Amino acid sequence: MTDSQPKSPAERVFLDELMKRRRVPLVTYRLQFTPAFTFDDAARIVPYLARLGITEIYCSPIFRAKPGSTHGYDVCDFGQLNPELGGDDAFARLQAALHTHGLGLVQDFVPNHMAVEPVQNPWWRNMLEHGPASPFANYFDVDWNPIKPELRGKVLLPFLGNHYGQVLENGELVVEYDAGCFVVRYFESTRPIDPRQYPRVLRIGLPELRAEMGDSSTLAEFLSIITALDHLPGVTDQNPERIGDRLRECAIAKERLARLVDSTPRIRQHINDALHILNGTPGQPESFDALHELLEELPFRLAYWKTAVHEINYRRFFDINQLAGLRVEEPAAFQAMHQLLLRLICDGTVTGVRLDHIDGLFDPMGYAQQLQSAVRGELLARFQTSHAEPELTVELQEAIRAAVLADPTGPVAHPLYVVVEKILTGDESLPTWQSEGTTGYDFLNDVSRLFVNSRNAQVMRQFYRLFTDRTDPFREVLYDCKKLITWTSLASELNVLAEALDRFSEVDRRTRDFTLDSLREALREVAVCFPVYRTYVGPGGITDTDRQVVDLAIQRARWKNPALETSAFDFVRANLVPELDASGGERYRARLRFAMKFQQYTGPLQAKGVEDTAFYRYNVLVSLNEVGGDPQRFGGTIAQFHSANQQRRARVPRAMLSTAIHDTKRGEDARTRIHVLSEVPRTWRGCVREWAEINAACRSTVDGTDAPDRNDEYLFYQTLVGCWPAEVTEPHTPPELVARVRDYMLKAIKEAKVHTSWITSNEGYDRATAKFVEEVLCGERSHEFLAKFLPFQRRVARAGMVNSLAQLVLKSTAPGVPDFYQGTELWDTSLVDPDNRRAVDYAQRMSMLAEIEPWLADTPTPTSAADAVAEWLNHWPDGRIKLYLTTCLLRLRKRAPQLFLDGEYLPLATDGEQAEHVVAFARRLGNEWAIAVVPRLSVLFARSMRELPVGDVWGNTVIQLPESFTAPALTNAFTRTNVATEPVQSGSQLRLSNILAICPVALLTSGVRAGSEV
Repeated sequence: MTDSQPKSPAERVFLDELMKRRRVPLVTYRLQFTPAFTFDDAARIVPYLARLGITEIYCSPIFRAKPGSTHGYDVCDFGQLNPELGGDDAFARLQAALHTHGLGLVQDFVPNHMAVEPVQNPWWRNMLEHGPASPFANYFDVDWNPIKPELRGKVLLPFLGNHYGQVLENGELVVEYDAGCFVVRYFESTRPIDPRQYPRVLRIGLPELRAEMGDSSTLAEFLSIITALDHLPGVTDQNPERIGDRLRECAIAKERLARLVDSTPRIRQHINDALHILNGTPGQPESFDALHELLEELPFRLAYWKTAVHEINYRRFFDINQLAGLRVEEPAAFQAMHQLLLRLICDGTVTGVRLDHIDGLFDPMGYAQQLQSAVRGELLARFQTSHAEPELTVELQEAIRAAVLADPTGPVAHPLYVVVEKILTGDESLPTWQSEGTTGYDFLNDVSRLFVNSRNAQVMRQFYRLFTDRTDPFREVLYDCKKLITWTSLASELNVLAEALDRFSEVDRRTRDFTLDSLREALREVAVCFPVYRTYVGPGGITDTDRQVVDLAIQRARWKNPALETSAFDFVRANLVPELDASGGERYRARLRFAMKFQQYTGPLQAKGVEDTAFYRYNVLVSLNEVGGDPQRFGGTIAQFHSANQQRRARVPRAMLSTAIHDTKRGEDARTRIHVLSEVPRTWRGCVREWAEINAACRSTVDGTDAPDRNDEYLFYQTLVGCWPAEVTEPHTPPELVARVRDYMLKAIKEAKVHTSWITSNEGYDRATAKFVEEVLCGERSHEFLAKFLPFQRRVARAGMVNSLAQLVLKSTAPGVPDFYQGTELWDTSLVDPDNRRAVDYAQRMSMLAEIEPWLADTPTPTSAADAVAEWLNHWPDGRIKLYLTTCLLRLRKRAPQLFLDGEYLPLATDGEQAEHVVAFARRLGNEWAIAVVPRLSVLFARSMRELPVGDVWGNTVIQLPESFTAPALTNAFTRTNVATEPVQSGSQLRLSNILAICPVALLTSGVRAGSEV
């Protein structure tokens, strides 16, 4: 027996249980929980999802969130399920439904941040009350010792709608008494007051109270409470014993005050009178002096929301003041955050986890390891309890360590299926973490590029420049956008980093002459020139990849800024890739921490600069402006697609494959339509010119500028092509669509930050853009525009439908776990959130699935499956064809799970006149075969955009089969027809005109168990 083998029956039982309980999804289905779509609503559709072929529901965050949350990422309490979703009872009903139908649950978890809603978030509220003395102070990423003296020992709260002084003297800040506590209210929001400051309120009018109550025991108790509060340790006292005294005595004093107030109307009246005086009188500025003095003594500082740009001293989620960064690397914080999640995992309720925004963490690799270790530890504790053998702890732990070392990627090392939300840039690979891979942005962009004609890149870019007068290439747009973010949304975070770097420079005589300004500018340029979201320097050291990334960023920054002193860049590099040297460990650790904090900055900067700014400015072909995408990569080759799939199978074969998620910029079918424009650039050019001429009268002039400008107008036309409902064929715009497109355009122009923004709104430009959309779509001249627009749009939509079905087949058969965003089993022409989070009509989907079920089952059908497919294609706008193909694909995966999870990936060669327009590959496991065949860029060879790429349009095009394939025929999973192979000298081949005789996509099988897996 080797060291890695268990040495006792108990050890073998535990390790066997660990391996058996690990579940890998076959297919996931993303659900967005909201108060309007609860756990009970999800439970009702579980039977439908099971019939569809889903094996796991993949849930948005389910822990208590900010009231009314429509997404769940604003978590307020990790310790309870969200009551607005139904709470524990409704979740138990969902759990029962999943168990009945054999479905698992992949849970989206947010380890990076929490909503700073003080009423619902007990940790944040406690920190506001007790400051650095709070037991939760280290849970949040707060700088309690910033450069600005006025903020030391305080957290800046930039939530006021105007400047603090004006808000104060308007009487909008009001101190109130609430059950033994005092709070400061700002409209509907309250924040706690440090109990040590209560005497400032309680002593107002105290001489009059003494004179009235004399030596009564009630007054004595009141004075005793004031004395106790006076002697509380301060919020900056860091002595652990004194902190304990403070927390205990605070609770006692508040209980005493509540009892006294409840039992003594005179004391209540005294407090009411004191508050009336303290809260001041609008129009009398001096009457607010006492309130100002009280607020200044609190461990937080109320401020105008715009001050966050430069002075905020807690890490946020991007630039959202209401979401505060967490320090999950702190053991106490980790334990508190994960207690309920671990229980759900170990109970078997949660079978997998998706980690949100892992790039925001201080140490992503360390966190992923800690999570897997915590799962093992919780399971071990339960095992020991159930087996009543606590003495096995050491032996079991040693057996686990040995098993992890023996197989670092196996089920003992990874007892939990984990995927991470990680955006890979260019050819970047996922670092070696204890996870199964990403949530699928990389696949989304790999598959998208297949349907974009790279040969027309120059024509598309040329027309874009002519129409919009925008000449900058994307790399320059990106540079400008990221730099803008460093000056605005994320300026305060850069200031914190620059000040830390400045402190480092002061301790060495060779670097002390660097100024704060010079270091800030060098740091800014390096961050702006970063080629990826972040590096992963950590306690385990620095990789060559990390060094190469930093060196590339510094090289670009130097090239862009020849006037900046080169030694400043050298100093920045020394702190971003710190090396252990003779100066001692303390200096190295400080530099290492700085490098890790810098990494938490470059990710949000990239996201805000690219996804939330540049992608709304650079509109050559907006289907390429997708999360994780790169508009500079205008299209891709079949070979590149195959290579990406082969690498994924080799490195992360269980990663998710996504084509639509809650964060994508547009729905998967809107995107496939816009891809088509790259195939018909000259027709597109003529249409846009004609539409712009018709709509010229709808534009306005704001401050001497066209509103909307040509760039925004160009975005509008692409958006309309993508989102126009396929079933609407008359030149009349549904009111709902007018509102959706108007709201989208208003969001887009604010994200672009050219004429207007969220921080500084240009109401004139906003109104003019909304007016343009409304007049074009439903104004007096809208009929003229729509009469020209709709014929082109219908042809594009039909071609886009073919792209969509091809994308569906590729996602469902490539290496990985296909993920379906809610509702996308029918056409998805949604726009960016919140549009893509609208309610899904599941009653419609259930009815349609019941309608097509006879053609999915093995029983005789009224007509052949081939005839039904042809009929559904003729009426493709109703979505039955997409639902049918989706169900066929997913049920096939359930019949042959290991084929798609573990099977070989074999790219298939093609020959003939349309060889470059077909993507084909085989999945093979033993004698089980599945061959995916789909078209690409089919407009170029189909007779017109009105025709489907089926039958004889394929001419003599053939697919070469591997020599190892010997079966005489395969079965088309969609039409249920047999497709014969043709013998050739090198083996056998398949003729495209036979494979795609009726349906433009195919999945051919051989050796796969027959039957409809439900």
